[in-house]
Amino acid sequence: MYVFDTNSLEALFAIPKKIFPSMWDAYDTLVSDGKIISVKEAAKEIERKDGLLAEWAKNHKKVFVSPEAEEALFVGEIFKVRNFQNSLEQKKQLKGGPHADPFLIAKAKILNCTVVTEEKWKPNAAKIPNICKHFKVDCINLEGFMEKEGWKF
Repeated sequence: MYVFDTNSLEALFAIPKKIFPSMWDAYDTLVSDGKIISVKEAAKEIERKDGLLAEWAKNHKKVFVSPEAEEALFVGEIFKVRNFQNSLEQKKQLKGGPHADPFLIAKAKILNCTVVTEEKWKPNAAKIPNICKHFKVDCINLEGFMEKEGWKF
């Protein structure tokens, strides 16, 4: 099971359906089977934009799940780490509005899933891969997801 970050969904939706129909069929199957999810905060990020992804998100609301109590507690654990707390809050303030990162990681941790993000690990940063590594949560990018699923083009 995979928990998708907004940036990975954006990268995926940049791939034309008419050129890669078999990939999109496989993706749709994973979504239908509940193996691809995201979080409500990611939906809020997507709603602020236009395009195919925004339209898809409106029609696939059940993909974007709310946090359970256990996940909310885990978000608190993330914010206990001073480096993550400071950097995550700064990112939210700079961007304004919703910030999905801690909720994505918490969902993946509690459900024992893999986070899919285009963020890259960076020393001493509060990037998703850094936080995942700290809390032992699997984290890959879109290309890694495609490889893991055995998609070949």
